[in-house]
Amino acid sequence: MNKNSNTYVILYSSIMVILVAVGLAFTSQVLKDKQTENVNKDTMAQILAALKIHPDDVPATYNSVIKEAFLVTPQGEVIEGSEGISVKDAAFTKPLSEINDGNAPVFVAEVDGQTKYILGLYGQGLWGPIWGYIALNDDANTVYGINLSHASETPGLGAEIANYDHFQKHFEGLEIYKDNEFKSIAVVKPSVKVENQDRVDGISGGTITSQGVNNMLFNSLSIYKTYLDTLRK
Repeated sequence: MNKNSNTYVILYSSIMVILVAVGLAFTSQVLKDKQTENVNKDTMAQILAALKIHPDDVPATYNSVIKEAFLVTPQGEVIEGSEGISVKDAAFTKPLSEINDGNAPVFVAEVDGQTKYILGLYGQGLWGPIWGYIALNDDANTVYGINLSHASETPGLGAEIANYDHFQKHFEGLEIYKDNEFKSIAVVKPSVKVENQDRVDGISGGTITSQGVNNMLFNSLSIYKTYLDTLRK
């Protein structure tokens, strides 16, 4: 066949495309289990980080610390048969209302002999999704710890929501209920006054991202409100 002919070029290109496609598909299939394992491990690490635990052996620590995992409805009911949900059910790639049929995961942990409730968070920052996990003490009100992540917030500005020392540690000890009324936690500029609600100062230069965290906390925790009300009785 004439290598300079159009037929040869088209045939050669087609064969190469097919070979590359087959190679990529094979590689993807071979690595699928490893990719799933890495995603699950990362999710476990984020949940443990909300408990201020950063172990070398993430899966072993997770299995030791997390005592229960289940889904709750926005009406506060634990879904029968959801006990022992897999970690993938807690990986927030969409708003909470769009995953698990609109039901939210709860992880119950034991840290130093005390019960902690870990709840999922999901929202929108300046450039993309933001998400995280918040751990409450056994009073289902006081924040024990929080871990926040983002997809593409601005380094040095909005991306600081993922920094423990600069941002996340300031949530510890705050309450999401005041006078038995659900309030969430306000993330606002230092100059903004907030009445009867715990607050954290927003990131300087990251106003929109800070507003995103504020909205994320209120919207996500609102899904858990009825369940938390039940725990608090």
